[in-house]
Amino acid sequence: MSSSSAAEFNARKSLKQDRYEQPDFYGIDDLLTEEHKLIRSSIRDFVKREISPYIEDWAQHAHFPYEMVKKFGDIGAFGPTIPTAYGGGGMDYISYGILMQEIERGDSGMRSTASVQGSLVMYPIYKFGSEEQRKKYLPKLASGEWLGCFGLTEPDHGSNPSGMVTNFKDMGDHYLLNGAKMWISNSPRADVAVVWAKNEAGRIHGLIVERGMPGFSTPETHGKWSLRASATGELVFDQVKVPKENLLPGKNGLGAPMMCLDSARYGIAWGAIGAAMDCYDSAKRYAIERIQFGKPIASFQLVQKKLAEMLTEITKAQLLNWRLGVLMNEGKATTPQISLAKRNNVHTALEIAREARQIHGGMGITGEYPIMRHMMNLESVVTYEGTHDIHLLILGNQITGIPAFF
Repeated sequence: MSSSSAAEFNARKSLKQDRYEQPDFYGIDDLLTEEHKLIRSSIRDFVKREISPYIEDWAQHAHFPYEMVKKFGDIGAFGPTIPTAYGGGGMDYISYGILMQEIERGDSGMRSTASVQGSLVMYPIYKFGSEEQRKKYLPKLASGEWLGCFGLTEPDHGSNPSGMVTNFKDMGDHYLLNGAKMWISNSPRADVAVVWAKNEAGRIHGLIVERGMPGFSTPETHGKWSLRASATGELVFDQVKVPKENLLPGKNGLGAPMMCLDSARYGIAWGAIGAAMDCYDSAKRYAIERIQFGKPIASFQLVQKKLAEMLTEITKAQLLNWRLGVLMNEGKATTPQISLAKRNNVHTALEIAREARQIHGGMGITGEYPIMRHMMNLESVVTYEGTHDIHLLILGNQITGIPAFF
């Protein structure tokens, strides 16, 4: 960013006051521990200080603030459920959900940066990696010294990852990796990538690929109308020599990356409601302050209807997230249960963003309010890590016992 742009961002900081207050209509705070509340207070202050004053400018300029990577590491947003012995936070899953909720309340792109690092890079290295891999990579990823990305989606294989064509061959003293991945969050700036590829027998394995390996490149994706403050790109592998010690030994098959996605989807379920609550809070405040026909628009029945429906859906989602967090902590949460939460909560957040935009009227399309940015971001969130319809089919399979994916 140029010095003049940075000066403009700093000048606008004084104009952007984050007055957010979280709705808690059913007293869900009573279900949280004091540690949960302390974590929430800390990350909320961080978002109000480090994200809210700048996010509209970052989004308008499609600028990924790389300096946030180290700041996320300092605040403990990377790998919060990873044991402290490896640099993680050693927190429970409700704490993780709270972190994702507060960060996405600031911006979905910022939450994507954090959740990819924790759930899709650190989690598989911890869960499926060797002790040597854990010690080498996890502390640097946790601190934000290194940024990571997760390579599963391919140009021709999105909802059908089992059809991937990225592959590696055993060359004796190393593996030779070829193929490409796309729509990869963090890739343009990533130091390491956890990549899923097929061996010569067609079995899916995870490999750790490091920036600087010859033949490995990360072209950036431009022209996005969504997640504009995050870095998105491709992973291209052209005869990349990967050391054999970089293969994740703990698990292979498609179930391995799917376990990673379960962890990330859980975070999304919390995060999306953070965005929804920000839209609701902005809409409520605007309705009370905006005068038409000589009185606040909050006094009109149709506006009250919108606000009441928003609060109802947020409250339902909050309860859903809390219960799912308990199941995660107990090791009982299933993939269909996580799919239900991701699907419901992102859809709910999108509907709330659209209703909030109407309450804001024409002002709702400007960067003076967060609504349009949240709405555009959520159009990506409803698609990535399992589309809205794929999660529906996961539930349908659970209900009927009949897969309908093909």
